[in-house]
Amino acid sequence: MAVTRHQYRIYIKAPIEQVWNAVVDPSYTRRYFHGTAFESPPQSGQPYRTSTDDGHPTVDGTIEVLEPPTRLVMTWHTLYDAALAAEPPSRVEWTLSQAGDGLTQVDLAHGDLAFSPLTWANVRYGWVWILDGLKTLVETGEVLPPIKDREEATDADDITAGWHRAQGIECNNSIWEMVEAERTPENNEEILRRAFAASYHWARAKGRTPLNDQRGQYMLAKAHLLAGLPERSLHYADDCMRITLENGFVDFDLAYAHEARARALRALGRDEEAMSEWAAAKAVPIANDGDREILDMDLAEGP
Repeated sequence: MAVTRHQYRIYIKAPIEQVWNAVVDPSYTRRYFHGTAFESPPQSGQPYRTSTDDGHPTVDGTIEVLEPPTRLVMTWHTLYDAALAAEPPSRVEWTLSQAGDGLTQVDLAHGDLAFSPLTWANVRYGWVWILDGLKTLVETGEVLPPIKDREEATDADDITAGWHRAQGIECNNSIWEMVEAERTPENNEEILRRAFAASYHWARAKGRTPLNDQRGQYMLAKAHLLAGLPERSLHYADDCMRITLENGFVDFDLAYAHEARARALRALGRDEEAMSEWAAAKAVPIANDGDREILDMDLAEGP
C-alpha cells in the first residue's frame, strides 16, 4: 500500500539498558538529536514536549507506551516549523531488543504520515542521521560532525509533489496484488480503490508526464474490468487510447492501450470490434525483446 511510514534498523555494540538511556536521557540526546531533549522524564499516557537547550520547543505529543528498556511509542507533532506544525500528528515507535552478547537491535518506525507529506519528507533522511549519531555516541563517546547541506527539495509544493509520486508508485504496484486475488465483492472494491488512489496521487506527482496519465487510465480500465464493470472499463480504455494518440505514444504503451479496449469490448459482447483491437495490439512493433515477450504472453489467448 501507500508509503505512510519510514522504517529503520541499526545494531549498536552496547547493552540494551545503555542504549535505552541514550534514547530518553537528555545528557545523551542533546549530543546526537540536534541538541534536543525531553523537557521532563517521559511517562506513559502523559503529554510530552522536547526542546533545544536554549528553550525552543521542537516536538510535542503523548507518550502512548513506555516499557523500559524495550519500547517507546509516542505521537509526534512538529513545532519548529509552521508548515510542519499545521499537519496532523504522526507516530514514532522505538523498539529495542538484544541481538547477541552486548549487542542491541534498534528498530525505529515513524508512521501515520498519510496526511503529513511535509513531515514525511522532512524526517525521511533526518532519522538516518539521528540513528547514526546515536550509534556513534554510544559506541565511541564521540558525536558526528555537523550535517552537511543536502541537495533536496525545500519548497513545500515540491516536497508535497515528491510525496505524491512515492504514493503513486506504491498504489500502482499494489494493484497487481489484487489482479491475482480471488474475485469477490470485497476484492473488487479494493482494486477500484487502489486504482483511483494511484490516479489521484499521480495527478499531483513531481515529474508527472502525459505517460503517467495514460498508464493511470489503463489501470482504471483494468480494475473496472476485473470488478465486473465493462462499460466503465471501456470508458477508461478509450481515454487511455486518446492520451496515447494525442501524445504519439508507441511501442509497449500503444499495444496495451489496444489490449485494454479489446478486453472491455469483448466483455460488452462487441466481439468484432474486440478482435480488431486485439489484432492491432499484436501488430504493434516492440523494440525491447523483454517487453515483446511480456506482451506476447499477455496476448497468447484472445480477449
